[in-house]
Amino acid sequence: MGYLAFMYLVSMIFATFFNVAFYHEILAALRGEPVSIQGGLKFACTRWKAILMWSLFAGLVGLIIQQIEQRLSFVGRIVARLLGMAWSIASVFVIPSIVQDEQNTNPIQMLKNSAGILKRTWGEALIGYVGMSLASGLILLASIVLLIGALVGSVALNNYWLIGVVGVLWVLAMFVLSYLTSVASQIYKGALYLYAANGIVPEPTITGLPLKFGSSRCSTDA
Repeated sequence: MGYLAFMYLVSMIFATFFNVAFYHEILAALRGEPVSIQGGLKFACTRWKAILMWSLFAGLVGLIIQQIEQRLSFVGRIVARLLGMAWSIASVFVIPSIVQDEQNTNPIQMLKNSAGILKRTWGEALIGYVGMSLASGLILLASIVLLIGALVGSVALNNYWLIGVVGVLWVLAMFVLSYLTSVASQIYKGALYLYAANGIVPEPTITGLPLKFGSSRCSTDA
């Protein structure tokens, strides 16, 4: 158990480190700045104290919730899962907070900052995530229909290579869809963080020039 707990905490540290590096580059891109893998990793190294403190804190909370779920009765497991869901929601903006607030190493304050930002943007977050989930669901449903059609056609033509090829392509497409959905979700989260924390809205440009920002949350400048 001690070994598993240690490995769990180590994995938390590595995951937090690379998430901080990734979000640093997301926020840089949304501000119209150049991005690079090396730059993200270098920045994450400068935030090692905050990464370590948050990883230990989040890992401890995760272990406590897991123990509650394993040791208590059916009702206790439901409560533990609700607590886990609440924890996941409250900590959704912790990583961008670590990137933005370079002086803060207090994990409790990081959690408070995340919860405060979520409180200000819960409507936008809900709409965005529901929209992306709905789009992904429709794409998945359409792909399943195509897969079933390929199966029926394969049986009708007595050509089972067809379903094999389509099946492999479908699995690859699902991996790509999952990856793109995850990246889009992280970028949207970064944009929401900038909107709530700094009151600016990243705006795309067609000319390839750096992204523009409105001067306030109510700005409509092009």
